[in-house]
Amino acid sequence: MAGMTSPARSTSRERTTRWTAPVRYAETDQQGVVFNAHYLTYCDEALAAFCIERGLGAFAEDVMLKSSTLTWAAGVRHGDRVDVDASCERVGRTSLLMRFVISVEGAICCEVDTTYVYAPDGEPMEVPHAARAVLV
Repeated sequence: MAGMTSPARSTSRERTTRWTAPVRYAETDQQGVVFNAHYLTYCDEALAAFCIERGLGAFAEDVMLKSSTLTWAAGVRHGDRVDVDASCERVGRTSLLMRFVISVEGAICCEVDTTYVYAPDGEPMEVPHAARAVLV
């Protein structure tokens, strides 16, 4: 989605980063709404923006998804502009819990809780103290 997104908007002291993008036709299904897998793509983009904004761009590349729970509320359609608000809810020893709220024009469409494991070499490692200090 390079070139199609707006920059994140917040300061590194705030807990939430917003990532915004238009919904492309290819992201919709036969019902005319965004296909469910694309919600997780939006979350990955928002995670990257969240980390980059905090000077942790490489950190975003060193985490692996462990689990995601999506709670769907309303359909998102081609031509809509999605806003994804990303915040870090908790940092454990080797993992972090991110919360993503996906909305269109202020109306919440989907909420996603995702646990990522810090695994720069493919195996879980302790989240670095420098990263921990700015994640929450």
